[in-house]
Amino acid sequence: MRLLEKAGLVGLGLVAGVAVSLHFAAVADKDTLATPLPIEELRAFSEVFGRIKSDYVEPVTDKKLITEAINGMLNGLDPHSAYLDSESFKELQVGTQGEFGGLGIEVGMEDGLVKVISPIEDTPAFNAGIKSGDLVIKLDDTLVKGLTLNDAVKRMRGKPGSKIVLTIIRKDEPKPLMFTLARAVIKVQSIKSKLAEPGYGFVRITQFQEHTGENLATALENMIKQNQGPLKGLVLDLRNDPGGLLTGAVGVSAAFLAKNALVVYTEGRTEDAKMRLTASPENYLRGNGKTDYLKTLPDSIKSVPLVVLVNGGSASASEIVAGALQDHKRAVIMGTQTFGKGSVQTVLPLGNNTAIKLTTARYYTPGGRSIQAKGIVPDILVEDPSTAGQDNAFRLREADLNKHLINDKQSDDKPDNISKTAPAQSTKGDAAKTAPAEFGAKNDYQLNQALNLLKGMQILHGK
Repeated sequence: MRLLEKAGLVGLGLVAGVAVSLHFAAVADKDTLATPLPIEELRAFSEVFGRIKSDYVEPVTDKKLITEAINGMLNGLDPHSAYLDSESFKELQVGTQGEFGGLGIEVGMEDGLVKVISPIEDTPAFNAGIKSGDLVIKLDDTLVKGLTLNDAVKRMRGKPGSKIVLTIIRKDEPKPLMFTLARAVIKVQSIKSKLAEPGYGFVRITQFQEHTGENLATALENMIKQNQGPLKGLVLDLRNDPGGLLTGAVGVSAAFLAKNALVVYTEGRTEDAKMRLTASPENYLRGNGKTDYLKTLPDSIKSVPLVVLVNGGSASASEIVAGALQDHKRAVIMGTQTFGKGSVQTVLPLGNNTAIKLTTARYYTPGGRSIQAKGIVPDILVEDPSTAGQDNAFRLREADLNKHLINDKQSDDKPDNISKTAPAQSTKGDAAKTAPAEFGAKNDYQLNQALNLLKGMQILHGK
């Protein structure tokens, strides 16, 4: 197998699916992996194929039967392996550039239903109040039960401006909820930043995209200029960030780590699946001709006190960044336990603009921890009072998905039950149940706790 681009991404199923890490690669024969074909099983397949062609109640095309057979093979492996038809393949490639059509939700399939991983910030789904853990049971008048994830995602796509009704079951609601959403061209703003207070910066990464690293560098330089000097502390917000391009994750990590520090490594059965990515330009630029956008950052960024905010919606590339900064003791990780997406999918083009997305490796933090089905456990547990208890009780995680890969470093891959008590529940009534969280606002409880910690660190440093 010849890798065309060893750049991973944490996309979401079929632009609206579960957080995954990807490589783009070309298919080639590997003599070393050649094995005899299972003649008896292939004979059975041929017989079933023939019976369907001759006896099924309605005529079925060869193309449909073979496509569904491929889907069945891949869907039976794990939640992230899948067949990408030409439309899905194109959506996947376009989505990495931060613009794609749809509703703005990451979804997975659970027990035959579509389950929401997380709504993407500033999208129709997010603004309507769709929440992590919601079960979609109907799309307009079509029951989801019986549809494949591909079929469900295709029904959620459509012409921008057209509407679709989602019927949802929510664990804390007594009856199904109905949401009417207008489809839109989703343009995800990767970096949002501001001076939270004089001397203290706030950077939110909503998704790791092609230009996330350089946009981060620009945001940091602008905040330092606005502050008229080096920052006293910085909050890096990765909450509800489902992931994105691995090069973006390496670039963000490299902004704060020493040059050539290990960011992440992967292990799989083939040599192509084994990588060690460090905080060096060749790993976050990946030969795309760009100049090193981190070269002009002031040295103070390498040592500024740093708090990273995470929650159950922080997945894959977000977990790579949090894990790298935690292992190198460069930042304090605050919030709640992350999603636990620690496997790598390789996109293998098949011709005719189709491809398969195949799980080929697990990734590990610099200290050798596997994040798969476990996630990153924060150094300081801080729950958001507006969602108290929900982040652990109701949020879907990798370990909840059927056929998920186990964590090869631990016998128990279930998320830690690290929250025994929670802040007081919000008492704003039914409206509070569907209002989207506004990260970075003045009443952002977790952000305020991060700022308090940074101020305390500044006092200790002064002494």
